[in-house]
Order: sequence, then C-alpha cells, then structure tokens
Amino acid sequence: MKVVILAGGYGTRLGEETKKKPKPLVKIGGKPIIWHIIKIYSYYGINEFIICLGYKGSLLKAELNKLNHNNVWNIKFVNTGLNTMTGGRIKRIKKYLSDNQNFCLSYGDGLSDVNVKKLIKFHIKNNKMGTLTAVKYKNPKGVLSINNNLKVKTIKEKPLEYINGGFFVLSKKIFKYLKNDQTIFERDCLPKLAKNNQLLAFKHNGFWGCMDTFREKKELNKIWKSNQKAWKVWNE
Repeated sequence: MKVVILAGGYGTRLGEETKKKPKPLVKIGGKPIIWHIIKIYSYYGINEFIICLGYKGSLLKAELNKLNHNNVWNIKFVNTGLNTMTGGRIKRIKKYLSDNQNFCLSYGDGLSDVNVKKLIKFHIKNNKMGTLTAVKYKNPKGVLSINNNLKVKTIKEKPLEYINGGFFVLSKKIFKYLKNDQTIFERDCLPKLAKNNQLLAFKHNGFWGCMDTFREKKELNKIWKSNQKAWKVWNE
C-alpha cells in the first residue's frame, strides 16, 4: 500500500517559519514534521510514499532525499501546483496508484500514535470508499445548543468532540468525486462520501496533534523534549 502525503500548501499561519521553507519542513525535535509522519508509516511496514509538492517543493524534495538513509523509503515526488486545492492535489497523483488499489492519505502537518495496521484492516473489512481517523479534540470554546425559538437548551463548556484526524485509508473509487484543481477534498469529496454511506470513522482515543499555528508547533516540541514523544511508535 502507498501513502499519499499532502505537502504543497503555504502554511501561512506559521508566519516567519514558512517564509523560507514549506510547512512540512518545520522541525519538531530537530527533524522536519514530515519525517515524523513517514517514520510512523514505516514502522508499520509501509515504505512507499507519494509526496504532493507545491510551495517550495524543491526544498522539501532535497531534504527528504538527505533523510532517506539507505533508501529505505521509496518516495515519488509529484509537483501538484502552487495554488491547487487538496482534492486537486490528490487527483493529480492518480496515475501513480495501481488499479483497484487502496491507499493511505495524510496531511503533512499532523502526528498521532494511531495504529495504522488496525486502521487499514478496519477499512478493508468494511469495504467502503473511505475511512477517516476520528480523534478527540477539546473545543477551546463553549458550545451552545439552540432550538428553533432561539432558546438555549444546553451549554457545554470546552467539550470533547470527535474531529477529522487526517489519517485516511481510501479506495481509488473516490477519484470520481475529484473534478479539478479547485476541488477541496474536505468540502467537495468527504461530505458526498458520507451522504452516500461510503465514509466510516475509525475512532482513535490516543494521541493526536497538528501544527497549524506557532503555538501548536511549540506544544509539539515541548512534548518531544519532555521524553513523552507520544507519537513515536518506532524504536530507534
């Protein structure tokens, strides 16, 4: 099975960090975050990767080639355009996947200790077009439940909710929902899969973290330095 990693966005919310390098090269524990993602999959025996390049893609390609010691990872780098949306990037790599092949998909900025082997097994067993990893997220705001008469029914202060954790297993059948470069995977594809009863959630109650902001980058580095290394499933 191959892993497709979306790594072409601008990462503007990280400010100065991404002016000179792409977001997946921002370092956590001294290594680019995309290195951590690849190590997670590699631990489960998956060593074929398709990297969707965009913003400063040549830097990302050069750095990963340096980090690919002994060529353990078989990496295909694909230029998917500067301003291509997530669905469009996935559409552009279709020809690099075998017919009728399931594939994994990850964002280039998310970390987790999800058991990838169990995730894939769950997907294959249920035979749907898509499986996403659902992770618990503590909403930083209070959530209101309001009825049709505008009466507040309940107030939940910073509730735990399941959100999309960004570790997917997908069938090649999803490509029929990817129309062009402006297709947004999360808006144009996933809702249609759900509507057609073709999207399942694999619940993961362990660690999950993303690096959308500088604050989140600091938090991930803090976790790594504390020796918790929550997403480090590999041994060395």
